[in-house]
Amino acid sequence: MEEKMMKEEFMPEDSSPVPMKARFNFCPDGWFSHGSRCLLFVNIPMSWYNAEEHCNSMGANLASVSNPREYSYLQHITKTGGQSIVWLGGFYLQGRWLWIDREGLYYTNWYAQSTSSSYPCMYLRTTNGWGNTQCTSGYRFICSKNPFGC
Repeated sequence: MEEKMMKEEFMPEDSSPVPMKARFNFCPDGWFSHGSRCLLFVNIPMSWYNAEEHCNSMGANLASVSNPREYSYLQHITKTGGQSIVWLGGFYLQGRWLWIDREGLYYTNWYAQSTSSSYPCMYLRTTNGWGNTQCTSGYRFICSKNPFGC
């Protein structure tokens, strides 16, 4: 996939800034732009580990969630892809839940939490909240990256 990027032109100090509506979408073709992130729904079932590796190959990670609005948007992408469950980037390690992209896990939206040590990988549910299961389950997934991460 080819990324389309526009060069910023030099602006003299006395010129006015570019209005917000004139900003360009720096996400690669096929990716959704949401907030400061680019998101990609991958319609191929994989284990949590393989899904994260697939995202890594595109300079991304499995998606993290920092607020209800983001979660709602990820649910929308999942429904649009014809799914009810997708992998998220949450995992359980050494007694706590973490995001694979190193974001802080301050917002939680558990629907039903299974034993964390036996089911250490997190998935999104389109109906309500997220859950956790074995990492070897095969689900579709959402990759997330910063458009300016290079």
